[in-house]
Amino acid sequence: MCIGIFKKENFEIVNNPKQAEIIIINTCGFIETAKEEAINCILEMAEYKTTANCKYLIVMGCLVQRYKKDLEKSIPEVDLFLSIDEYENLWNKISKLIKTEVKSINTLDYMDRVISTGDTTAYLKIAEGCSNRCTYCAIPYIRGNFKSRKIEDILKEAEKLAKNGIKEIIVIAQDTTKYGIDIYGQPKLAELLDKLCEIDELKWIRFLYAYPESITDELIEVVKKNEKICKYFDIPLQHFSDKVLKMMNRKSDSTSIRKTIEKIRKEIPNVILRTTMIVGFPGETEEDFFRLYEFVNEAKFEKLGVFKYSKEDGTPAAKIKEQIHYKTKQARLDKIMKLEQKISKIKLEEKIGNTYEAIVDGFSNDNKYICARSYMDIPNEDGTIFIKNNGKVKQGNFINCKIIDVRNYDLIGEIV
Repeated sequence: MCIGIFKKENFEIVNNPKQAEIIIINTCGFIETAKEEAINCILEMAEYKTTANCKYLIVMGCLVQRYKKDLEKSIPEVDLFLSIDEYENLWNKISKLIKTEVKSINTLDYMDRVISTGDTTAYLKIAEGCSNRCTYCAIPYIRGNFKSRKIEDILKEAEKLAKNGIKEIIVIAQDTTKYGIDIYGQPKLAELLDKLCEIDELKWIRFLYAYPESITDELIEVVKKNEKICKYFDIPLQHFSDKVLKMMNRKSDSTSIRKTIEKIRKEIPNVILRTTMIVGFPGETEEDFFRLYEFVNEAKFEKLGVFKYSKEDGTPAAKIKEQIHYKTKQARLDKIMKLEQKISKIKLEEKIGNTYEAIVDGFSNDNKYICARSYMDIPNEDGTIFIKNNGKVKQGNFINCKIIDVRNYDLIGEIV
């Protein structure tokens, strides 16, 4: 959206930071690795003030919201730090810095977006913040409580995206299944998905971050009946030990998790289930980890990611005395990922011989292969279908391909 306002003011948008006179960095402050990555990026871009064209360096986002004063002291090369609380006056502050008179609105608007995820796929944010208060998570302290957007505003944005050529919409929020409760008094994700399916130009619709305790029969039915909705559930479970789940302040337990997974798989054939787990949460014993490991082996998720617990300032979990050594965290992560690699290979080999519709995301660096995705994969997170390039397809095209082989987490296909 910030880029969108610059574009409305007739600034030229460039992809190479070495060419830019104004560099804006949007940061994440969620976990330690993200913070480190953000700091490294800021320092790297700061060098362009002496080695390239950069005149102004602006940093915004979650990291600034949490550590603005510390950042101002430690990185004086940055010309302007903008916390989330200041977004309402963002453009006034930027225009004052760059000494440019502006004509556009002062506040960010979803309709001002510049899509940076290609010409056919776009993320659609339906809410800000989170009210779940998981004990390890700093998001509520950064972004505030869960705040839904109005259905009509979301649909208006989706319609504009579709008219501009977007074929795949990925619905996101910190917890999409809580959408609407704060403004309508009841969950509205199922209704929203139904309405998105009415937009003719859209071909694929996905939703991510569906918390297990809020996956209703209505939501499952909406996914089941609508051809446009990819049969793909992203369910961040985080753990399976009831003790650890309770310490995390999660709202589900092992019994309800198992029932939810069984119900989805029963109702929706060939559904893809993705989840994330956290290892090394304070107080996680070998027995707790074993329960998690055995559950992963039992559930056999098509897609699974694992994070090491990150001790975040101001969160309840950071105060727990029984912190786990980083080597133990790493060993547990490695053990689960080794298991998941075997599970994934078996799951992917089951796809050999099947034909799927896929979207062309691009091409390999040597242009020999088409890089495509079926309903089974989200961009930049899951696998890719590699297909020999026949020179007849373009990025954004939908093609039919037959799976002929497997490579690690990816598939090999041929156009049919």
